Amino acid sequence: MSGISASLAEGFSLGGEDFCAHVSGALFHAGERLLIVADLHLEKGSAYAERRVLLPPYDTAATLARLAEVAAHFAPRAILALGDSFHDVRAGERMNANDREPLQRLQSGREWIWIAGNHDPEAPAFVEGLRRGTYQLGAVTLRHEPLIHEPSSCEIAGHLHPVARVAAARGRLRRRCFLSDDARCIMPAFGAYAGGLNILDAAFTPLFTRARATAHVLGRANVYRIGLESCRPD
Repeated sequence: MSGISASLAEGFSLGGEDFCAHVSGALFHAGERLLIVADLHLEKGSAYAERRVLLPPYDTAATLARLAEVAAHFAPRAILALGDSFHDVRAGERMNANDREPLQRLQSGREWIWIAGNHDPEAPAFVEGLRRGTYQLGAVTLRHEPLIHEPSSCEIAGHLHPVARVAAARGRLRRRCFLSDDARCIMPAFGAYAGGLNILDAAFTPLFTRARATAHVLGRANVYRIGLESCRPD
């Protein structure tokens, strides 16, 4: 990725608010000490197992362990989970005690906001925290699904699981990314089994003008700021 700027975290502004896009896929607002993550999809592995699609049953543990590392790095006052935190409405029932405990540790001593997603319109009863449809941060609205029409305020959303396919020295890489312009940011999925949708897919067309959009691509150790003209379809 020669000639492309890289850093552990990439800063950008939206609606007059400053954010830090971290290599983990989390977003941090230093002024509010607010850590934002999208699409954890906890218990996706156990949901597949019920349909006899057997995956290693460690996705919830891996996702929460990575979130704990990010929380230790930023020491946030509050964590906001931007919808689809649980893979379905029965995910809380399937979550075992070994996975509930690290989630409860993460919640202890800080504010937690659950934004409703299409997979989890209600958070499980055992989790603490506020339940909201949206959350307002200055002029920025945080919601799970982006608005197709031009938002009345700037927005941060998840739902689409953006990934970018870019050329590199050893071939083309497909990596999760933040996708942003001066009106909105779509966050990458944080969950271990969440998957992703190419940012050149038609689902992104009504949301972004290619000339104005920037992909903040998550590498192994850096975030790479890349224009969409350098991205490739799948």
